[in-house]
Amino acid sequence: MAKHEELPIPIYSSLEPVYGEGSMLEEAQLRFDRVKSKFLEVFGHSPDVFARSPGRVNLIGEHIDYEGYSVLPMAIRQDTIVAIRKHEAGEGEKFLRIANVNEKYTLCTYPADPNQEIDLKNHRWGHYFICAYKGFYEYAKSKGVDVGVPVGLDVVIDGTVPTGSGLSSSAAFVCSATIAIMAAFNVNFPKKEIAQLTCECERHIGTQSGGMDQAISVMAQAGFAELIDFNPIRATDVKLPAGGTFVIAHSLAESQKAVTAATNYNNRVVECRLAAIVLGIKLGMKPQDAISKVKTLSDVEGLCVSFAGRHNSSDPVVAVKELLKEEPYTAEEIEKITEQDLPSIFSNSSSSLDVLKAATHFKLHQRAAHVYSEAKRVHAFKDTVSSNLSEEDKLKKLGDLMNESHYSCSVLYECSCPELEELVKICREHGALGARLTGAGWGGCAVALVKEAIVPQFILNLKENFFQSRIDKGIIGKNDLGLYVFASKPSSGAAIFKF
Repeated sequence: MAKHEELPIPIYSSLEPVYGEGSMLEEAQLRFDRVKSKFLEVFGHSPDVFARSPGRVNLIGEHIDYEGYSVLPMAIRQDTIVAIRKHEAGEGEKFLRIANVNEKYTLCTYPADPNQEIDLKNHRWGHYFICAYKGFYEYAKSKGVDVGVPVGLDVVIDGTVPTGSGLSSSAAFVCSATIAIMAAFNVNFPKKEIAQLTCECERHIGTQSGGMDQAISVMAQAGFAELIDFNPIRATDVKLPAGGTFVIAHSLAESQKAVTAATNYNNRVVECRLAAIVLGIKLGMKPQDAISKVKTLSDVEGLCVSFAGRHNSSDPVVAVKELLKEEPYTAEEIEKITEQDLPSIFSNSSSSLDVLKAATHFKLHQRAAHVYSEAKRVHAFKDTVSSNLSEEDKLKKLGDLMNESHYSCSVLYECSCPELEELVKICREHGALGARLTGAGWGGCAVALVKEAIVPQFILNLKENFFQSRIDKGIIGKNDLGLYVFASKPSSGAAIFKF
């Protein structure tokens, strides 16, 4: 039997296979009806097809996917729905018209041109759809699939993944848009190919994303977290212990990943590449070989492990501690080691050149120590789940790993913020076995592992100790609390609906 990542996106004629029964199904039915009536109102006709992709919460493995390491996320019930209708050739003008159920997002219109450039200086919400549109055409062409001349598309979006929350609202949008476009053109590809494609799509928006968000959104299975491996993309089901639930809480600090990329997200990508190159050189590679061959810390892990072996260890962090100084490096210090100036090392990446313009120094030791130790924690997490420990001991060990991960993200990778630190502390004080920031950080959400029996009380405690003061200040409305703190079991991945 084919592995589930080899299968195409499932196509359903009803909502039950994805949304189950009871209140979740009723809620979904209302949303799909609302999307359909918005479509009629804006475009004067019904959509041909719908697609949905979920957000995700990363349980462990932060900022290591773009370094080639496995991660362990699960899909959440919040998702993005895309309704679409393809114009016939010769019908009306060739435009992509993208509307949103949420009035905050005004109608975006673009030419039906897959070669159009995205104006990154003028950030619009509809750009994420254009990422998908461009990616779909590039991919269809590479597969030899003839999708005909570009035609107009009418689109309505409805998303329930909170934006800037670190729960991957952008990947849910790009994945559901890509799949909706595919469905409109009556083509379908294996999930693992769509996961790879959608990761490349999102790079059109200017973030050097690693692929975890798209992989889990496309490939998730209800009831399982997934160990996601890269190169090639693979998903392995991970069944979590029954007595625990994950509670996701928003710090209310918005993470502007695309806007702050040069100083935050992409800055760390550059620091990791430089750390890998410098380690490669210090471990015997010629500078020009390290620059041309070493792209990620996983590329030099073998050398680091060999070095550690001479010190009676198998831990690559031993090499980091011995060979990279803890004080920040200046560009000049790194250039002395690489024998090449930094702009020429990154000459083929404009987003990396933006980082170099903004950066005054580079913390190579801390970034490499985080990546190697976090990669180990992911496998420890998976091994714990499949171990013979009692359920109680499993949950405790998973919580400890989450706490260690948060410390590493906060202290070594410096991708936390005061609001996240406060929220994580409150989670732990009120019974979380483990709590950590999740997603890119610099705002967004924390995820806490909580025993199922105390979930309602735990959420109440978060409300009183973290959210109430924000409600009093008018930062959020008291009726909106359910959007900002909720429990989630692992949900299912992307789907197409035709009804």
